[in-house]
Amino acid sequence: MISDRFIIYGLPLLAYLLGSIPWGQVLTRLFTRADIRRCGSGNIGATNVARVAGPLLGLATLAMDFFKGWAPAAMAGHMQLSETAAEPYAVILALLAVLGHMFPVYTRLRGGGKGVATAAGGFSALAPLAVLIALGVFGLVFVTTRRVSAGSLAAAAGLPIAVFGVSGSFIYGAGAAIAAVFIFMRHADNIRRLWAGTEPPFRPGVRPDR
Repeated sequence: MISDRFIIYGLPLLAYLLGSIPWGQVLTRLFTRADIRRCGSGNIGATNVARVAGPLLGLATLAMDFFKGWAPAAMAGHMQLSETAAEPYAVILALLAVLGHMFPVYTRLRGGGKGVATAAGGFSALAPLAVLIALGVFGLVFVTTRRVSAGSLAAAAGLPIAVFGVSGSFIYGAGAAIAAVFIFMRHADNIRRLWAGTEPPFRPGVRPDR
């Protein structure tokens, strides 16, 4: 029988490996002939999948990327940990899933996604209402700008505030802030295009230039 200690120490590795699964690449290879890394923006996330392969595969990618963040963080609640260790442990699992998505071991740490859906999944397990608030921010900005990147950045910026406000946990809030920093770093090119006014609007089935 596997000991609790083995599970506790092994789960962080599992979180990273689960986060590393490039679902956008897997699904587009399974159902189309496209290599998502060479199409559209070259990103493996749901937005580029929707543009290249259509909204259904985009939604499937979004769901799988969300789940791979949610699952490890949700499992943390079933571990036999002290009150002082439980919150940091759950945050570590959520962040490792996000890092796996951004830097997948299966593709030699290259070609990962931007982490928005996976971060949303991870913190949904910890502070679900906060993620709903961040989703509302995303929706408002997206409807206004028609840019997924603008909505994602706004939601990422608001997530730490929402997480701390809802949960009252400094550790959860700090974890969300770390995730937001990584998301902003991965959106560096989008930020430059938004600033220059050249970021393309989102239209499913329309492939933007790189």
